Amino acid sequence: MDANSPIDHRNEALAILVPRLGLAWFLAVWGINKILATVQYQKIWGCFYGIEIGPSMPYIMGAAQVVICLAIAIGLWRIVTYALGFVMHAVTIAVILPGLLAPFVIEDGFPVNRNQSIALAALAAFAALWLLRHRDHWSKDAWLRRRKEVPPEAS
Repeated sequence: MDANSPIDHRNEALAILVPRLGLAWFLAVWGINKILATVQYQKIWGCFYGIEIGPSMPYIMGAAQVVICLAIAIGLWRIVTYALGFVMHAVTIAVILPGLLAPFVIEDGFPVNRNQSIALAALAAFAALWLLRHRDHWSKDAWLRRRKEVPPEAS
């Protein structure tokens, strides 16, 4: 089979679409939660980041995150939005780093840091998405580029 065949392009596009949608949803859930549970996010910022934020900041941060997630989901402004997704999640990685370095700690019979290792897989997927952005054939950016390349029909 030719590497440039339509079937290969469809498989490649699907292989990038699936994690793109999954990662957009992954971050969107956190963005929506910022809007729904503002007090919780004020406390999280104070506890984990050492920064006291006002009551309107979770709304602003959540709304911005949801907008970025929608852009990621449709593949719009891929260079910027895929990088922003990576950076947003990298901030979380930085905060939970102590738990990532001790994944086998058990407290009261429960592995308390085990689930945090999932965050590394998500960060790796964001990195892969950004690295493969030019192969993301089913993105809005790719669709817009193809529209520009097609000459207008003669009237």
